[in-house]
Amino acid sequence: MTPSKYILIIDDDLDIVHTIKDQIFSVFGTEFKYETAGSGEEGISLVKEIILEEIDILITISDWLMPGMKGDEFLITLHKIVPDAIKIMITGHATEDAIQRAYKEANLYQLFAKPWNKNELISAIKKQIED
Repeated sequence: MTPSKYILIIDDDLDIVHTIKDQIFSVFGTEFKYETAGSGEEGISLVKEIILEEIDILITISDWLMPGMKGDEFLITLHKIVPDAIKIMITGHATEDAIQRAYKEANLYQLFAKPWNKNELISAIKKQIED
């Protein structure tokens, strides 16, 4: 059976993208389809393609410091398109204003500082998919 729910990982550092994906896949396996993007703009384009296929975007994990569109802007734009998606930000550089804007305007679920704790990230995802 093909998974009908996506986890999106958005970061301009491919090593981080692969690490996050591997950590999540090691726990959830093929329960989800995983997609990645290297920028906020690419992420929004990907989101639009996915929703055209009428597939759910369950969780989006985004960096903040990326070229072009910053993570808070990406999450706010995503929220306007897919308000029910669970939004997580993993960052080492976000400003307090950007974090507060993401919580308020994008319904940010959780913020993790880099380097993040794998167990805490997995726990946050499990909590959201079980609710």
